[in-house]
Amino acid sequence: MFDGQRGRDRGAGHPGPTPARPTSVDIARWRVAVADLDRDVPDAERVDQLRALEELKAAASAAQARIAVDLDASQRRAQAAAGVPAARRGQGVGAQVALARRESPARGGRLLGLAKALVLEMPHTFAALAAGSISEWRATLLVRESACLSVADRAALDAELWADPQGLERMGDRRLVARARAVAYRLDAAAVVRRARKAEGERGVSLRPAPDTMTYLTGLLPVAQGVGVYAALTRAADALRAQGDGRSRGQLMADTLVERVTGQARAADVPVEVQVVMTERTLLTGDDEPAAIPGYGTVPAEWARELVKERTGTPKGTGTPGPGEARVLLWLRRLFTAPGTGQLVAMDSRRRIVPPGLARFVGVRDQLCRTLWCDAAIRHRDHVVAHAEGGATTAENLQGTCEGCNYAKAAPGWRARILPAADQRAGPGGHVVETTTPTGHRYASHAPALPGHTRPAPRAASLLPRETGSGVERALADYPWTA
Repeated sequence: MFDGQRGRDRGAGHPGPTPARPTSVDIARWRVAVADLDRDVPDAERVDQLRALEELKAAASAAQARIAVDLDASQRRAQAAAGVPAARRGQGVGAQVALARRESPARGGRLLGLAKALVLEMPHTFAALAAGSISEWRATLLVRESACLSVADRAALDAELWADPQGLERMGDRRLVARARAVAYRLDAAAVVRRARKAEGERGVSLRPAPDTMTYLTGLLPVAQGVGVYAALTRAADALRAQGDGRSRGQLMADTLVERVTGQARAADVPVEVQVVMTERTLLTGDDEPAAIPGYGTVPAEWARELVKERTGTPKGTGTPGPGEARVLLWLRRLFTAPGTGQLVAMDSRRRIVPPGLARFVGVRDQLCRTLWCDAAIRHRDHVVAHAEGGATTAENLQGTCEGCNYAKAAPGWRARILPAADQRAGPGGHVVETTTPTGHRYASHAPALPGHTRPAPRAASLLPRETGSGVERALADYPWTA
């Protein structure tokens, strides 16, 4: 290989046998070796190690891209041989890439698209990535800015950008994007304009968790609308501040957004059902067992109790609403869990279509899409064993999935089964689905643990009912509370 000084090839002038191409086993050995680098080295060597590892990461990304393209081609040939219509060939390949790379299926599809663009249409960018000259992210930026071009124009952009490789490598991300956009516009201005118009059709709103029981509500809008919305919220906040409102500018903008979208006089009065899963100990006895909100995750016990009080419009420390307090209807549903495991008790149906009650049950149990590394909201209740193959419409044979994951698993070669209790290896939610991909790789998905899975010691035993889940459950079962 290379000696430790000046990187000279010790075998120069003495050609030997061509080394065997590395396999997955060899790559695993490299990973172990890299994790055990010598730490007793000079600082100059440490800097060289950082650069070498950065280039290795880029080369590994290029290798992953080539492998993904080969996998896609092979799977398409296999699907064609199996009689899959041409329009459906390739279905599920992005999901396989995602599982292998421990990414969400949506990102897996984007990674596969990136790989095909680099390997098949942008050889100069791919060569730079394989050589470690640019990172996978910077290669992604170049592919993104050329997405509106024809294959021929994309190849022309690729060649023009890399005519000066050293200059391109020294650019920051913003300059790199600006350079790629300028070339793309010159090659096909009409395509760039069409892309901008098409982007307006992709506008939407998304919600994702944020730290400290907060959420990010994000709107993807055309630039004029986005700037207009922000300006309107800013003016409203400044006007309220001028009137002496003590809230900060950011708080006023957020509250104004909620009030204008929901039509409420106060942001805190939004009459929207918020599902909170908690034990009766957390609700009634001040226990510290955290609660859970399906689609969001774990929330502190005290925060959950305060939410219940706010939903009833009852001020803290009182049993009746005060003057001007809102009266909001609150429903408490009973969902029984098995003692010691926290697993929800099963529900079933004789119909193929999942009834609303069972769908709600599965949604509370699974919280988010059950595919590994997918954090998307549940859109489908999928039969693990297909109904056409005799699978029952029961909580055990259902799993919550997003739309993309459900469709991906409909491709040929995908199989799923419920692991028997003896094989579930004490899954936190007591429900484990094993999915097998067309290549034979297996992935086990565990339902998340719900409150009560690990029973905490009560603060005061005398506060708990003598018969667990009896009087308290009967008192709260589907009982509508109004202030």
